[in-house]
Amino acid sequence: MRNLLDFLIKYHHWFVFVLLEVASGVLLFQYNSYQGSVWLSSANIVSGKVYELESSLFSYFSLRENNELLSQRNFYLERQVSQLRRLYTEMKKDTTALERSHLNFLNQYQLIPAKVVDNSINKADNLMTIDKGRADGVEVDMGVACGNGVVGVVYMVSDHYSVVIPALNASSSRISCSIRNRDYFGYLHWYGGDPSVAYVEDVPRHARFKLGEWVETSGFSTIFPPGVLVGKIEKAYNSSDGLSYKLKVRLSTDFSCLRDVVVISDKSIAERALLIQAARDSVNADARKHN
Repeated sequence: MRNLLDFLIKYHHWFVFVLLEVASGVLLFQYNSYQGSVWLSSANIVSGKVYELESSLFSYFSLRENNELLSQRNFYLERQVSQLRRLYTEMKKDTTALERSHLNFLNQYQLIPAKVVDNSINKADNLMTIDKGRADGVEVDMGVACGNGVVGVVYMVSDHYSVVIPALNASSSRISCSIRNRDYFGYLHWYGGDPSVAYVEDVPRHARFKLGEWVETSGFSTIFPPGVLVGKIEKAYNSSDGLSYKLKVRLSTDFSCLRDVVVISDKSIAERALLIQAARDSVNADARKHN
């Protein structure tokens, strides 16, 4: 207490000075209209800058959540556009029943948002790591996509992380694709090199298409639903045996700056996988009987 009193006595003239300054300021701005308007104007500018800074800080810290929501929303809207496009091409049918079936089809899928924590694009067999795993509902062989299109397939899963085989994996990635609105399908294959270009192989020779048309997932596998964007056709080649086409595709997903993705959880995958396995077991059993 004595130290406080000594401090106040030692610097009492400064306290008196500050008190007088405050009192004179109040009198000046309160009883003089011009000075008062200048004070209010300056105060509004300062408070506006403070609020602007506060808003910028909150916006920055909410970017991660916004990016995740945008990635999920973009993917869902792309799926809706794909389904509506199919409805449009089948207008002569029972569109009410078609619409109900397509909406039910969309409800089969749950999107699990994830962040890419490790990625490579300059190797022959690239791998990607995301920050969601078994504890978040991620399982092996689930499809991974982003707001712009296909990313890859879940390969290994731990409790909190997963390794993904992206489309940019020359030896292991094979994604079933089709040409939009034409129902001709093939398999996406990346040969290395340019990470923005891949090829759709085994497209039938009788297929009719145009350069610039879109390629999307076919839905023939238990990994991706139909209509997930893959890329745009840039060029067509004959296959080495001359029996099919090979299409050069400009990928819609930019793997060089990929951050936010979604893992596609299909509620019917387990049922279909069990059915396929049962069919294989039955075929193998019949083959053993005949042998």
